[in-house]
Amino acid sequence: MSDSLHFNYPSPLAGYENAPPLPEDRAEDGKSFRNPQTGVLSAAYEKFTEPLDNGRRGGFDVHIYYFQTNPEQSQYARQLWERIRREFPELRIYTFWDRPIGPHPVAMFEVNLFTPAQFGAVIPWLAVWRGPLSVLVHPNTTEEDVPEMERELRNHTERAIWMGERLPLDVGRFRALAEAQKKKAAS
Repeated sequence: MSDSLHFNYPSPLAGYENAPPLPEDRAEDGKSFRNPQTGVLSAAYEKFTEPLDNGRRGGFDVHIYYFQTNPEQSQYARQLWERIRREFPELRIYTFWDRPIGPHPVAMFEVNLFTPAQFGAVIPWLAVWRGPLSVLVHPNTTEEDVPEMERELRNHTERAIWMGERLPLDVGRFRALAEAQKKKAAS
């Protein structure tokens, strides 16, 4: 993906620079590797890793899309929205939009995920229950050294996870505002 903004990536091995080499022995299945056990689970099981938002906004937004001119999809989306509200009442579930809004090219509704447990429950559930609908799962990050619109652009594009057909988002506003923020910061 070519983009006018350049994103930097920290090393995924940060914090493990001096770790001993991993063993090469295989598990019983003969395909996977045995991993050295530490007896401690990753903190990512309990709290979203930084820079994901562990606060008011939540770590992930889930946008569930449907073509508003397709009666079958509209009905399925309405039923799915209701089912999510009933099965996951602890989640923040937004308005059922019957038209495109913001960068979203078609009608949709949004759900916020606040914990790794919620993510671990809802995303596999959606893999089964999303039916004919497309789903965008994007993180909400809090990098203070990155301007807000640049974060939003990155979260909706490079860091996005799609289920079903990927729909082209209208990220022009994010790009324009991110460029304006960069110019303002440079002056």
